[in-house]
Amino acid sequence: MFDPAAQPALLVLEDGTIYRGQSFGATGTSMGEVVFNTGMTGYQEVLTDPSYCGQMITFTYPELGNTGVNPEDEESARPYVKGAIAKNVCDRPSSWRSTQSLGDYLKSHNIPGICGIDTRALTRKLRSAGAMNGIISSEMLDPDELLSQLRSLPAMEGLNLVKEVTTNETYEWQTSTEADWSFSAQPSLEQARTQDTNQASLAAGNAPLTVVALDFGIKRNILKRLASYGCKVIVVPANTSAEDILSYQPDGIFLSNGPGDPAAVTGAPETAQALMQNEIPTFGICMGHQILGLSLGAETFKLKFGHRGLNQPCGISEQVEITSQNHGFALKADSIDNEQVEITHLNLNDQTVAGIQHKQLPVFSVQYHPEASPGPHDADYLFANFVQAMRDYKEQR
Repeated sequence: MFDPAAQPALLVLEDGTIYRGQSFGATGTSMGEVVFNTGMTGYQEVLTDPSYCGQMITFTYPELGNTGVNPEDEESARPYVKGAIAKNVCDRPSSWRSTQSLGDYLKSHNIPGICGIDTRALTRKLRSAGAMNGIISSEMLDPDELLSQLRSLPAMEGLNLVKEVTTNETYEWQTSTEADWSFSAQPSLEQARTQDTNQASLAAGNAPLTVVALDFGIKRNILKRLASYGCKVIVVPANTSAEDILSYQPDGIFLSNGPGDPAAVTGAPETAQALMQNEIPTFGICMGHQILGLSLGAETFKLKFGHRGLNQPCGISEQVEITSQNHGFALKADSIDNEQVEITHLNLNDQTVAGIQHKQLPVFSVQYHPEASPGPHDADYLFANFVQAMRDYKEQR
């Protein structure tokens, strides 16, 4: 709620639009691409998703921070966002899991926020004009000075932000110290039992499946889902060579989500292409989907305002999934080689490519997030498909 005693703050967009509000989180000035997320839950998971590196998130849901924050819901070691934009922020959270308020959490990571502005008007602005750079400040309140400073910030198109979020060292995901989440929101008890049975069956085996995950900005819940299916997951830096990846004798390759322009991640498509020649099962999500598409000769383009939310419908041939999404780039449909690649999913809101599959190789990817966190679990079967492909590959070797 509006507090007349709170410190004032400004949000200035690159087109000169000014929003006056109040500061929460850290005091200071920050710049980034201003985008919006339509999800009604999961603000902590959103803030800690590395795919938001270099961006300021406008939350369309009007109440933020009601349940505070906690270590279990973090999707990475720290938030990579440049700022948070909200209507109302709760500074007295109510949840038995909460260890800190949202404002204090952002302050501890030196991330400024602005609240008390009309986020509906801002979202409409971004939908009509497109995502654009912006600057938040609680220390400089001269709009002209802020706009002048903002002009030094490059556009998102052409930026390689993967290098800012990828791991510096190879590591193995430790399942013994990381809890897995059970999916309770299933359409029926019978389907829940079927999923549990299938998952247990796929996880069973004499030896764990080895997955090498290229970290373009990987979310923890992806690692948890792979581990829950009995996979040994080795996470490697984004610039790891195909030769080094193959030295782990993987049963599968995973290409993770990540921030920035996929076309600017030099070397990654070539690595993916080299790995595919070995016919190893490969699964890509979000940035990984785009990298995989580039490796197969497709092109990417920047969306006007992107897809960021928890209720994006995707499907094809009368099959529909409700999906969690967070991306500002997509594959060009007319650049995909239809002789070797099949489009398996479309975003049903704008018909952009949401999933592809190689017609001869065990290689597939989706633009959305089947691991959720936050979001629906309609597409979790994709992990089961990946695991089954690895089982088949391992038996044939």
